[in-house]
Amino acid sequence: MNQNNTTMPTAKSGGRRFRNDVIFIAALLAIVALAGLFVFLFRQPGDTVVVTIDGEHYATYSLNENMTVPIHTGQDGEQINVLIIRDGQAHVQEASCPDGICAAHKPIHREGESIVCLPHRVVITVHSTSEQDAPDIVT
Repeated sequence: MNQNNTTMPTAKSGGRRFRNDVIFIAALLAIVALAGLFVFLFRQPGDTVVVTIDGEHYATYSLNENMTVPIHTGQDGEQINVLIIRDGQAHVQEASCPDGICAAHKPIHREGESIVCLPHRVVITVHSTSEQDAPDIVT
């Protein structure tokens, strides 16, 4: 006689296991959402805008100075994105690209925010040049 002490799972234990999986996944999603919200709400405002074209640095502009900057790209500069910096924010007012997604983007002003024009390979990113206070470490 073969006596095996293992028990077969029942429908009841399978339901409990499924419920626990759902609770675990929901808790993980809540933690990720809270962390994302924390990062989003506590980002620092930037003070410069860095423009890159095709991965190469093009120019750096201050967000504290109102200006209009035409960004010419393409073989003979026939493609254009018009960058507007006003009141500490930057946005693309006009673009000659076919989709115009970059011109529809909301103004950016916080560190790490960016506007991308894929057809022209233009990336406009907000940076902060001020030194952040490092936390004191007691040893």
